[in-house]
Amino acid sequence: MSFAAVAAAHGQTGPAKNAPWYRRCYRWGQTNITEKDPVRYDIGWWRGYWKETQVQGVIINAGGIVAYYPSKFPLQYQAEFLGGRDLYGELTAAAHEDGLAVLARMDSNRASEEFYKTHPDWFAVDTEGKPYRAADKYVTCIHGPYYEEYLPEILREIIERSKPEGLTDNSWSGLSRESICYCGNCERKFRAKTGKPVPRMADWGDPAYREWIVWNYERRLEIWDLNNRVTQSAGGPDCLWVGMNSGSVANQSRTFRDCKEIYRRAQIVMLDHQARSDAGGFQQNGDTGKVIHGLLGWEKLIPESMAQYQAGRTSFRVASKPAAEARMWMIEGFAGGIQPWWHHVGAYHEDRRMYRTATPVMRWHRANEQYLVNRLPVATVGVVWSQRNTDFYGRENPEDLVDLPYRGMIQALIRARVPYLPVHADHIEKTGQGLSLLILPNLAAMSDEQCEAVRQFVERGGSLIATGVSSLYNEWGDSRGDFALAGLLHAHAAGSRLGGKEAIERDWAARSYHSYLRLAPELRARVYGPKAGDEPAATGERHPVLLGFEETDILPYGGMLEKLTVDAGAIVPLTFVPPFPVYPPETAWMREPKTDTPGLVLSEHRAGGRVAYLPADVDRRFAKENLPDHGNLLANIVRWAGKGDFPLRVEGPGLIDCHLYRQPGKLILHLVNLTSAGTWRAPIDELIPIGPMKVSVHLPSDVRGGGVRLLVSGASPVSGVREGWCTFELRSVLDHEVALIG
Repeated sequence: MSFAAVAAAHGQTGPAKNAPWYRRCYRWGQTNITEKDPVRYDIGWWRGYWKETQVQGVIINAGGIVAYYPSKFPLQYQAEFLGGRDLYGELTAAAHEDGLAVLARMDSNRASEEFYKTHPDWFAVDTEGKPYRAADKYVTCIHGPYYEEYLPEILREIIERSKPEGLTDNSWSGLSRESICYCGNCERKFRAKTGKPVPRMADWGDPAYREWIVWNYERRLEIWDLNNRVTQSAGGPDCLWVGMNSGSVANQSRTFRDCKEIYRRAQIVMLDHQARSDAGGFQQNGDTGKVIHGLLGWEKLIPESMAQYQAGRTSFRVASKPAAEARMWMIEGFAGGIQPWWHHVGAYHEDRRMYRTATPVMRWHRANEQYLVNRLPVATVGVVWSQRNTDFYGRENPEDLVDLPYRGMIQALIRARVPYLPVHADHIEKTGQGLSLLILPNLAAMSDEQCEAVRQFVERGGSLIATGVSSLYNEWGDSRGDFALAGLLHAHAAGSRLGGKEAIERDWAARSYHSYLRLAPELRARVYGPKAGDEPAATGERHPVLLGFEETDILPYGGMLEKLTVDAGAIVPLTFVPPFPVYPPETAWMREPKTDTPGLVLSEHRAGGRVAYLPADVDRRFAKENLPDHGNLLANIVRWAGKGDFPLRVEGPGLIDCHLYRQPGKLILHLVNLTSAGTWRAPIDELIPIGPMKVSVHLPSDVRGGGVRLLVSGASPVSGVREGWCTFELRSVLDHEVALIG
């Protein structure tokens, strides 16, 4: 939605009183009920906690794997300690009495052994006809009557009993990609659709397997639409079935959930994304919000399940997460446009610390909600992604081939304090209008239409950075033989193994050998240090992308490259130094100190834009090794290609994630302090303040910049406006700060 449309639609930043629940409920809470809870659920205490944490909606377990009400369907398993009680109904009535919206929570992809024995044809089976199981439960098939006939009746029953505002489902999409189902329903339906049997194994080169992938994506969309037809017919037009979705595109791909199509349909996204990884850091939550809003629209809401218990690599579900860890995950979500939803497993805990964490964060959100929703991002850099690239190029290894290059690039932007927007590859024409630079971080699998959109962007004067093997493969992951964007990149693939999958698979070599990138021109002849007498003469000046590397002629690399051919007139400031031994130390000397294999190709387009092609996968290496040289090189390339056209400058110490937004007549700058003792390894239990920092923000025409108010510290720093820039100082930032610039 455009800025004008947001302003017109809302008039003010808060929701209208008569807005539907999915537009006005900004804060949520969930006590994920266990089977033991019916005999110990202190509803009165939790009602007080709802009020204390300022929630506007609650998620309450209803049915599916476990029912918390006396269902009329005998095959729906009821909680062991339910004893005929309608716990779900009691909680729903209490929430409605307190003026809260209710989402009935389901988890419906598994059922009991009794259910399986009654309807074995409703369940997924392997190649030997044996049912897929998860612990003591049997996994249902999403292509069968369980989803088409049985679950719709459960949804109707829940709505008729208690009138929830909507329904959500934790595991709605059935088997993941790793498990192929061969039940009669799948065999019959897939053959009817394609004329082929269900593929016997994962083979990305097999047309039948590719069709099976697409067929499964289509089925999940059919289920999404079916469930919404059911809930809206039973509960009215605003009674939505909203599922739950992951914040990881790779996880969405594994479970056949099409981000673009689901979010195109959705009015709200319930995000099941509870904790950071060490690789992604807190910043992955801010990025996730921007990725989803880019498809969903910035006027809609994304509540996120924010665990108050230890979740992630190790999951201690009834022990409190350190308050600093939980708080930072929530705050980074706010910065990316995500709304808070505290989450506890169980209604009774012996570790009472977890009840103290959410309250101050939720109350701060309530006090400042008008500046945290209904706003549009301000950025001139777009980082392009696509789920198709994850599926058909990443295939069985999306982490290395797709996620790491993207993650390394956005981490470099965060370190450089350059605001960016994630841009879906199908939306370049639409989203790219306000951008001056597009970045393709190893966007290998691209359709002809996507490549043409990139060309048109550059033809209009935009700049481009491409890394790895961007555009070398078509949308199915088949090699084109040369880059579709070769004309823009001024480089051509000279072989079939250009830094692609084969290079990643050969990455074992980096453990015994190491490689480098050589800078041109070489300057060591005039730099402090010993001389061997064979140093090349230091002539000429280096390109601006090599700023800060004046005292070195090499940069560590560790990736793999194949040869390219480069068009005349292009600049090659980096070349590849092939691997040589690491051990024993006596052998660690360069066997081939110089090649003509380009690591970076620079050119300028006739329309005025700049183009940088980085065949060296520095973005991937930065995500893996976190070497400052890699991050600084990427930042230099961004600054050169973007011509310094960025709306924000932040000077000062620390690792800060900068998010800049706009509302009518004002700018909102959200700074998240990622500097901590646990920046790269969860969990943290101590926050480290940083500052002072000098902040300069470029003002749009409707923002005067005459005053700055800080929404966390409450201060009003002295500010000045000069030549369209508002400048002020932040004395200190502990976890985050939000500057309101009017």
